[in-house]
This record gives sequence, C-alpha cells and structure tokens, in this order.
Amino acid sequence: MSSRQMGGDLASETLRASTFDMKLEVIVIPVSDVDRAKRFYGSLGWRLDLDFAGDDFRVVQFTPPGSGCSVIFGKNVTVAEPGSAQGLHLIVSDIAAARDELLGRGVKVTALFHDAGGIFHHADDECRLSGPNPLRRSYASYASFCDPDGNGWLLQEVTARLNSPVEAGDTRFTDELVAALRRAAGAGEHE
Repeated sequence: MSSRQMGGDLASETLRASTFDMKLEVIVIPVSDVDRAKRFYGSLGWRLDLDFAGDDFRVVQFTPPGSGCSVIFGKNVTVAEPGSAQGLHLIVSDIAAARDELLGRGVKVTALFHDAGGIFHHADDECRLSGPNPLRRSYASYASFCDPDGNGWLLQEVTARLNSPVEAGDTRFTDELVAALRRAAGAGEHE
C-alpha cells in the first residue's frame, strides 16, 4: 500500500468518525501493588476520584490536573502485565516547568530530549537527542518517567495544536511534521 493510499484511507476514516463526539475517558494501568500505585499517583498531585472495593475487585481512579481523561488501576481490573502500559502521553505547555514540578515531588524524570527525526519520539533511545527541541516547536520536546511497576509516561510539550491546516513554513511545528501533514492531506485530496 502506498503512502498516498494510506493517507486517503486515513482521511476517509477521519470523515466517518467525525459525525459525533467520542471522548477518551479512562486509561487502565496494570499494577502489582494497588496501595503503592495509589501513593505514587497521589504524589504526582493528581486528583483521587475513586477508591472502591467489592468482594473480588478494587478500582482506584486518578485524574491528572486539567485532563478530561483519568487512569484506573486496581485488583481484577485488567489481565495485562504490571508495567506493560507504555507511551502514555501527558501534554504540557511548558516541558521544563512540568519536569521541575515532578522532580520537586520526588519523581525520577529523564532529562529533556527531542527526536532526531523531528516528528515523533522513538520507543528506543537511539534517536533521542539531549535537550528540548532547539526551536521549542510544538509536539517536539519530551521527558519521561515510570511508575513503580514500570508503566511508562511521556511528558510532551504542545504549544500549538494540529487542529487546522498547517502550511509550509509554519514555524510552530518541525519542518518534518509539516511535510508529513502536507503529504497526508495531499493524498486525501486525490481519492
């Protein structure tokens, strides 16, 4: 399948899905020790929404500040292996300030980094470059941390949203991201 076909398929899927709201409400985090996880997520400054136990289950729900989506974990909530949730993104407007706050709360957070490709971070460290994106372009600067089970979180700095057409030369985003978006948009126009 060519990138043009994939872009067209993506555009068609987007049109079909946009007829009504679908809001992501909850992410399930697999943990091995519910009380330890509760202490950790509470230490992040997240709001505790629920801690409910039944005969053979327990559900704990936290919501990050400003988020419309919460996380849940507990006993008999998921069959996923503890620590297997990876690449969970927390969007922040100031990556350095968010990192500093987490460090101040005792969380082990990586140094700031950006991806050599300019579009998205890679799961491995091979394409990571030290420091934030040199031009502080939106979607391009990261830091990461893990919960006690190893579930992996990424802080990502977003200062401008990709919710409108992005033209060549738009300095809010990396050149690579602008080019990829234009290719995807162009492929959709030829369907």
